[in-house]
Amino acid sequence: MKNKLLGCIAGLALAVGLATSASAAEPTMGVVVKIGGIPWFNAMENGITKRAAEIGVNAEMIGPVSADPALQVQAIEDLIAKGVDVIGVVPNDEAALEPVLKKARDAGIIVISHEGPGLTNVDWNFELASAAGFGEAHAKLLAEKADGPGKYAVYVGSLTVPLHNAWADAAIAWMSKNHPELELVGERYGVAENVDDSRSTALDLIAANPDLKGFLAFGSQGPIGAGRAVEERRKTGKIHVLGPFSPGQGRKMVHKGTLLGGYMWNPAQAGEVFVTLGKMLVEGKEVKSGMDIPGLGVVEPMVEERDIITDNLLEVNKSTVDGLADMGL
Repeated sequence: MKNKLLGCIAGLALAVGLATSASAAEPTMGVVVKIGGIPWFNAMENGITKRAAEIGVNAEMIGPVSADPALQVQAIEDLIAKGVDVIGVVPNDEAALEPVLKKARDAGIIVISHEGPGLTNVDWNFELASAAGFGEAHAKLLAEKADGPGKYAVYVGSLTVPLHNAWADAAIAWMSKNHPELELVGERYGVAENVDDSRSTALDLIAANPDLKGFLAFGSQGPIGAGRAVEERRKTGKIHVLGPFSPGQGRKMVHKGTLLGGYMWNPAQAGEVFVTLGKMLVEGKEVKSGMDIPGLGVVEPMVEERDIITDNLLEVNKSTVDGLADMGL
């Protein structure tokens, strides 16, 4: 009896030890996004959590209280101090992050970015849409709806968000070449990560430009804020608002016709890709041409630039918005 009891205790201790070892072996990861508490990044957090549970990664998302690059730097510093295996980032300002990302990589931490094609201190950056294609698609949609000569305005999250400005560059270039009768108001407005700023800027632009035809709002809160301003001024159907936004947040406006729609990718899917790539790289796997990566599909990586660019666009309109919203987006 004594021997059996000792055997059970030994077996239990071994099981506990193995479980502890397995838990300790899970790669650790922190993903720093532009701002916390908004639907887009809430969906991304859901994707991170879901994929981490599926493949055995200890992952968390950190969303700063505002889109201040200094807050992202501090969050990354905190993750370096914790000694995580992987840091993911969706940058507000690439230049501001380069020194701290270099510090992370010098410490042996793998760095993955999303919406950061110009970053150099990363192992890989991934995109679910090409910058030129995304910007041009929105410009074409506005041009189809705008009636005759007039003006349009462009929003970005801020003037330092790299990918938003790349989308804006592509949209403005396409519009200038193909529809010069539509004139750009100003250059661009860095308000699209804040609903209130987007709304107030739109109200000012509507008041100052009676021939305003539309808003191209690159940043998930930009279409929502501009749409509210259009509703307030009873300009639905006359001023067209489009851009990427969370369908659940904008579905009522889409059905009213206040938001024309636009294109997006699934932020939850992007969250899953962060985790998938992170574990791959921790395990020493290389990203190779023709590899099928869950969430990205078959990839053709740009090795020198450290970019993985795929085409995973979703169209948001009256026919699709409810289905996308019901997916939790």
